[in-house]
Amino acid sequence: MSGNMSDLLRQATRMQKDMKRVGDELRERFVEAEAGGGLVEVVFNGQQELMKIALNPKVFGDKVDSDDLEAIEDLIVVAISQGLEKSRALMKEEMDKATGGLSGALPGMF
Repeated sequence: MSGNMSDLLRQATRMQKDMKRVGDELRERFVEAEAGGGLVEVVFNGQQELMKIALNPKVFGDKVDSDDLEAIEDLIVVAISQGLEKSRALMKEEMDKATGGLSGALPGMF
């Protein structure tokens, strides 16, 4: 029986290392999406983190210069990232309540 347990522990350790490696790799991979025929473009990494928003100047007409546009794009990224972080914290808090704190034992699940 102890052989089965040690095999299980080795397998769990290997799986944990593999999950960390994949997570690290996903941080360096990116996907792009657009809306409005290219008026808005976004870039996310493989860990679902918003990396960039690009707004086509046509969205604003002549009302915004390129420096202001870049600042607006950066502010939108920060606001969305903070919102997602707060949302994840709320979800974790509620899942911890529901599971008696076991959600932390299941990384990536919540």
